[in-house]
Amino acid sequence: MGDATISNRKTTSRRSGWRRYLALLLVILTVAAGLGWFSLQRRTAVRYETSVVARGDVIRAVAATGTINPELTIVVGSYVSGVIQQVFCDYNTQVKARQVCAKIDSRPYQMVVNQDTASLAVARAQLEKDKANLEYTRLSYERSSSLAKRNYATQDTADAAKSVFDQAQAQIGLDEATIEQRQAELDAAEVSLGYTDIVSPVDGVVVSRNITQGQTVAASFQTPTLFLIATDLTKMQVDTNVSESDIGGIKTGDRATFGVDAFPGRVFSGIVSQVRQSPQTVQNVVTFDAVVSVSNADLALKPGMTAATRIVVDQKSEVLRIPNQALRYLPGAAGNEAGPEAEGAKGAEARVWVLRNGQPVAVAIETGLFDDAFTEVIHGDLKPGDLVITGEQSTSKPAVTLLGL
Repeated sequence: MGDATISNRKTTSRRSGWRRYLALLLVILTVAAGLGWFSLQRRTAVRYETSVVARGDVIRAVAATGTINPELTIVVGSYVSGVIQQVFCDYNTQVKARQVCAKIDSRPYQMVVNQDTASLAVARAQLEKDKANLEYTRLSYERSSSLAKRNYATQDTADAAKSVFDQAQAQIGLDEATIEQRQAELDAAEVSLGYTDIVSPVDGVVVSRNITQGQTVAASFQTPTLFLIATDLTKMQVDTNVSESDIGGIKTGDRATFGVDAFPGRVFSGIVSQVRQSPQTVQNVVTFDAVVSVSNADLALKPGMTAATRIVVDQKSEVLRIPNQALRYLPGAAGNEAGPEAEGAKGAEARVWVLRNGQPVAVAIETGLFDDAFTEVIHGDLKPGDLVITGEQSTSKPAVTLLGL
């Protein structure tokens, strides 16, 4: 009897131990399931980044780099060679038309003028001499002819006198031609002498001087550049290098703004005055020159400055617009990269996601003009004040303690 009682107690004890183990295992599984559920909730929670739909300006522009130059720059060179005797103009000198800026040694050219003047005088003296001889041969011919008619002289004598008279007349023509030749040579020598004075052809400002006193100027093969004179520094232009992919949208009259490093906080404005047809190719890259005219009344802009230019090719004001990021957003897409609904050509069909009642709703729209930041909405179920989704971020909920763990 005692042994049976002891056996029953052992059996009961084993069953109680298993129940405790099962209860503990159940508690552990329940806690693990709860933690897994809360962890899942933390992974799936999403916070949306939105932007308010509003009206504003959409400005499409082309960016280009250019160089500031005077509207008209005159190159002053030398037609003759020689030594620079004097320099009267320097950088920034205000000059008037016909003002002498430099002088070349004129002595060699003055000698040529003197020689040609003397040669002309000799030719004129020869003409006077031959005129006197012509008069004598004329009288001799008339006398011989009269005597031959009365048989006091032979006809041969009369003919010889006629020949001498004709030669004297021809000599007069030769002398007159020689005088014209000598006069032309003298004129050319005087022109060369005049070119020894380097003069400014226009009113303006000297922006470059490439000579010094005592320097020898050689004009044998090409005209050397001595001065650069800008006619008016209050009127400048920006010669921009526009890529061939953007030049099609630029036209005369477009507005442009630009900045220079010398004035980092200042924005200059101008107008496209010319789109030149001549291409410029550098390392197989083709660009075109779009000239932007700008006023420089305060002379702040200097020739040669580099300008970062922005040319406005199209603009719309007070239109319904959305950020470009809204067109690239796709729900759940990693990084929200651009998809089929990304911004494209004007008038394209697109889709954006709008946050309504805390949930994203797809809205079909028709887009218009776009720039670097915004896109115009032509049609679609959007109105000012709507929240378009531009991105999303996963958020984590606060940690939860279960059963004191």
